[in-house]
Amino acid sequence: MSGLQARIAEVERGPAGPAVGAFFDFDGTLIAGYSATVFYLDRLLKRQVSPRELASTLIAGADMSLRGADITGLMRIAAQAMAGHSEDELTELGQRLFLQRIAGMVYPEARALVRAHQRAGHTLVLASSATRYQAGPLAGDLGFEHLLCSQVEVERGIITGNLLGPVLWGEGKARAVRDLAARCGLDLGASYGYANGDEDVPFLETVGRPRPLNPQDGLRRTAMLRGWPVVRFAGRGRPGAEQLLRTGAALTGLGAAAAVGIGIGLLNGSRRQAANLATSVGSDIALALAGVQLQVSGEEHLWTQRPAVFVFNHQSSMDVPIVANLVRRDLTAVAKKEASRDPRFAILGHVARVAYVDRGNSQQARAALAPAVDRLREGISLAIAPEGTRSVTPRLGRFRKGAFHVAMQAGVPIVPIVIRNAGDVMWRGSLLVRPGTVDVTVLPPIPTRDWRVEDLPGHVADLERRYRETLDDWPDGRRELSGRARRPPQAPVVVEVEPPGGNGAAAPVRRRAIRSPRRASSRSAGARASSSD
Repeated sequence: MSGLQARIAEVERGPAGPAVGAFFDFDGTLIAGYSATVFYLDRLLKRQVSPRELASTLIAGADMSLRGADITGLMRIAAQAMAGHSEDELTELGQRLFLQRIAGMVYPEARALVRAHQRAGHTLVLASSATRYQAGPLAGDLGFEHLLCSQVEVERGIITGNLLGPVLWGEGKARAVRDLAARCGLDLGASYGYANGDEDVPFLETVGRPRPLNPQDGLRRTAMLRGWPVVRFAGRGRPGAEQLLRTGAALTGLGAAAAVGIGIGLLNGSRRQAANLATSVGSDIALALAGVQLQVSGEEHLWTQRPAVFVFNHQSSMDVPIVANLVRRDLTAVAKKEASRDPRFAILGHVARVAYVDRGNSQQARAALAPAVDRLREGISLAIAPEGTRSVTPRLGRFRKGAFHVAMQAGVPIVPIVIRNAGDVMWRGSLLVRPGTVDVTVLPPIPTRDWRVEDLPGHVADLERRYRETLDDWPDGRRELSGRARRPPQAPVVVEVEPPGGNGAAAPVRRRAIRSPRRASSRSAGARASSSD
């Protein structure tokens, strides 16, 4: 049993219910690396960092590494850099950087561990010295109920440049955890704590089940002395030579197979034969060279009724060869207009007569889907992602109606393909593939001949629900590495931390809504929002 499996098994055997807390550190624990680096590099690229600030940052960083100072100095510099900016501006920035960078830094194993605690009904708390602009988007995405973080002072929606209350570092984080537990009635003796930093020893000492993840040397030595079980996750850092070679070989193989298919098709005068060779042989070669294996449940449903509209949840560029490998023959697809210029799949798209739609032009999109109905009536199946675009996390996006309209018009069934962890082998923003196993479940075909247009929203909602249920309860009985919590996601509650010497748990809890940017509004509408320090 791996270290991760042992930790998940421990959670499953342990006490359940909301009185048990699951406290997670952020940087280095849930994500590989540091969110502050992402924010700082963004400012450097925009030339927003003055020479004076850069020098101050380097000095404060050296003070931490050489003399063991805490992070307060760096946090003060960061707070001063925020001065004059609005809360909304920083919230938008945090969400943008989460989508572009931080989402791809999340350990898949950490997601699995979080989900284990959610299944047990535990109260999830993210505790970090970072600000809510850094940690809030991930806390919301993972379904944390509380966010303990360092706060900056805000007046009339504008950041003043001052810190508000203590920085959650070392004993400061431990104090915040104890205060929150007292306010929420959490049993710290039965609770779990996960962290990686040497400074997190006081934080881990607050709970009965301290579990270091990816520990630094000092924390690792402490864990050995005290018998705390340690788990290390697979690295998510810079790609190695193997990844570069595998990715290059996979793309070359895919392109070569498509070219051979075109040649044979021209020779025999059959475009369908060319497309079938490119689809089946090309996907076989691409997956094999990339080191990606498929573990498929319900494979028989791929063949019982054809033609069909094959729908799939979309998180990774690897979904294209995965779906092609599953369906194998007599297949075309619908893709976004930009994909027509993607050199990785352009040849395959040309051979298979993929329909490209402009997502910003609904009239053009409807016109582009019309030939797809004709292809289905000719016996060619259609692959389409009802989410409309790749998601940046395993969280399922809202389904659109296009695929359902096409299936209904052509009178063919819908075959749902549920892909659980393609993002682990190739994240949305990545150009390189990591070897691994992708889990796939194919659900039984859904007939559409008796559907009516007015009932379409209900059918869409029903299939979206089935996807979520499948991701939550994977058919082979193994616990998922992705998916979505059964409990509706809510924005984490941020509780303002009492300064040392304050009256702690007796103080009333002040709550403020964390406003989500428009792009995230569909996920958080009606959700509870606030902030916890």
